[in-house]
Amino acid sequence: MCSIGGVLFKNGKRPESMPFTTGKCITEILDGTVHRGPDSCGWGLYREAREGEYRIRFFIDEMNEAKAQEDVVRIQKGLAEKKAEILDDKVVGCMYAARIKFDGDIEPFTFEMGQVAEIVSVGTSLDIIKDVGKPYDVCPRHDILDFDGTHGLGHTRLATESGVHPNTSHPFWAPGFSDVCTVHNGQLTNYWIMRRRLERRGMQFQTTNDTELIAVYLAYQMSQGATLEDALKTSLHELDGTYTYMVATRDAIGYAKDKLAAKPMVIYEDDDMIAIASEEVGINRLFPGKALITREPPPLTYGLWTV
Repeated sequence: MCSIGGVLFKNGKRPESMPFTTGKCITEILDGTVHRGPDSCGWGLYREAREGEYRIRFFIDEMNEAKAQEDVVRIQKGLAEKKAEILDDKVVGCMYAARIKFDGDIEPFTFEMGQVAEIVSVGTSLDIIKDVGKPYDVCPRHDILDFDGTHGLGHTRLATESGVHPNTSHPFWAPGFSDVCTVHNGQLTNYWIMRRRLERRGMQFQTTNDTELIAVYLAYQMSQGATLEDALKTSLHELDGTYTYMVATRDAIGYAKDKLAAKPMVIYEDDDMIAIASEEVGINRLFPGKALITREPPPLTYGLWTV
């Protein structure tokens, strides 16, 4: 059991009627549903893109300061060798984050940098931030509450099949593909079949987490010319298991629910925004004292909203 959530402001900015920043909106949703997964948490946050720039994050050794510094030096050297200019950077906890200027092919670049250190995310507008702990314990270290971008996803995890570590936390990105991010509640039963199929088509994986497979699957479909909506639709028939997942790209968020619809998800929508949570209590945090009209999607359905 885990919780997922997301927010998108339809007009590309937070309406005056919403007093919370984007980061606080997502954090409130996660905190309201943290009973579903108190082990770790994460955010996929999208901000305005800048031409020719990418945001990239790596895991480093948080427990050993000397080793962490070695990791940073090695990453910086790798970026320089790939002719990526570091515009600004910082170390926060288990992550090294950099904003870089790069005008090459991003797919081979990320595959090669993935050999230097484990990548958390790459995007023109995406930052994935995740760590062990509950949302309001983790978010102050990363200035989550100050984030006020267009949209984002969030997740809290109850570890059932792997250890509690930052790199087993959600969200996951699609290695080699900019700005694709997924969160997931459930389990894919055809993980290895789908993974081997995608690997034969040149796709790469960093983990054995089935949420990463969803991101890679969707990215592959879009790389072959499918729209995100097309990819969501075909995933309902190609991904087996019990799942509800969400995906975000540079300008959209979407969801898909399997044919059993055993994993809950509630949607609130008005003229200005979309808010999604595993339970209504998460959305209620954004509108205290207000009676909301929400809906839960039926089985074997998908949805998509754009900024």
